[in-house]
Amino acid sequence: MNKKFKSLVIGLAILAILLIIILPKIFSSGSENIAGNNSAGMNQSIPVIAHIVSYERLGNNVYTTGTILANEEVELRSEIAGKVIQILFKEGAYVHKGDLLVKINDADLQAQLRKAESKVKLIQDREARQKQLAQNQMISQEDYESTLNDLESSKAEYDLIKAQIDKTEIRAPFNGVIGLREVSEGSFVTTNTVIARLQNLSNLKVDFAIPQKYSSMVRIGDELTFKLSGKDFQYKAKVYAIEPKIESSTRTLRLRAICSTNYKDLFPGAFVNVELNLKETEDAILIPTVAVVPELKGQSVFLYKGGIVNSQKVEIGLREEQFVQILSGLTEGDTVITSGILQMRPGIKVKLTDFN
Repeated sequence: MNKKFKSLVIGLAILAILLIIILPKIFSSGSENIAGNNSAGMNQSIPVIAHIVSYERLGNNVYTTGTILANEEVELRSEIAGKVIQILFKEGAYVHKGDLLVKINDADLQAQLRKAESKVKLIQDREARQKQLAQNQMISQEDYESTLNDLESSKAEYDLIKAQIDKTEIRAPFNGVIGLREVSEGSFVTTNTVIARLQNLSNLKVDFAIPQKYSSMVRIGDELTFKLSGKDFQYKAKVYAIEPKIESSTRTLRLRAICSTNYKDLFPGAFVNVELNLKETEDAILIPTVAVVPELKGQSVFLYKGGIVNSQKVEIGLREEQFVQILSGLTEGDTVITSGILQMRPGIKVKLTDFN
């Protein structure tokens, strides 16, 4: 038993000595290999794509959303409460200004009108007789003026009833297309009841808003294009009105444009994507958006100079879909790296493989 234990102890001691001798050599060899690989990696140039800076024309377009509006639009309502006795329009039909569209029951008003008309005629006859008597000094001037006053009062009453009857007739305030009716003959309507909607589609409008930073750049007459959601066709319009106040809740400026062409496939209320063309800049510096590196205190880009990467602070301006304007930090002829941005560090070696 003692011999076996001694043999085991001796074997473990020999194994420990061998490990102490061999392991340092293994680690030393591995470190040399890693160092060699790192050295080779540091000396190897990273292939990159670059963009050469030049002055370009910047369209300065603003992208936003808007809504199509009719040239004129109104909800038809009655000025007085009553029962509808006639509907004189067809849904979806074109009507002209002044056309009678709806008639409200006015039987009681017509009776009052006849009574007032009779009263006016009676007083007119009396006034004519008393006028002659007053001229012949057979009655006092005071009596005649009293009768004249009664005549004027009865005429006013007659005009008032006639005005009430006019309110029972709903007429088209302008030319346009009338929509779907919300009532039927026999319905009782009030001043809050919407009977139908009338829209003038001769020149459609586009209502939209832009951020306040562009408020000083937009002008009456600026052109814009817009597209319906899901369609590629571009419609054209011009700004004709600008709201003189910035919306405090959204910090945006409302504008309205009008279509010079009567597009048949546009309908009021439609959602559109708007592209407003503001003043162009002839000598703008544009670089691909992917080249800009955001930092805590601004933005920077990586420049290619003699095969070495250099970092450069920049100030950005307007953005387009794929490019961004550089206001300061770059000059014409600079080479901006646009690929492998995450691998870039100042001082590493790179080689150009292509330009964009």
